[in-house]
Amino acid sequence: MLLLAVLIALLSIVNTLALSVFERTRELGLLRAVGMTRAQVRAMVRWESVVISLIGALSGAGLGIGIGLGLSQAMKDVGIKAISIPVAQLALYVALAAVAGVLAAVGPARSAAKVDILDAVVTD
Repeated sequence: MLLLAVLIALLSIVNTLALSVFERTRELGLLRAVGMTRAQVRAMVRWESVVISLIGALSGAGLGIGIGLGLSQAMKDVGIKAISIPVAQLALYVALAAVAGVLAAVGPARSAAKVDILDAVVTD
């Protein structure tokens, strides 16, 4: 189930970035016109993807910890007195989310770098 959720998250990041690149064609053309290189455009899109994936991973981890704490408090009478938070495992998952964000940005970053400067500036 976790693998399926991660796959869906990666596809949504790719879709979001592809739409972002398509909608920002004019801005990408202007950035290229004022001196941004193709490598810088690719890096910008990759960092945007990493930020999106890290926000999702950190908010998911925080929400999971909060729900776990709430459920442990609600089930005190059943005998659950404390929970254990696997900090190392959570840190690994957040780091893997950043790597997954970089991998999800490969296609959109490539298409953003291929934007023709003159066509992008005159696009409405």
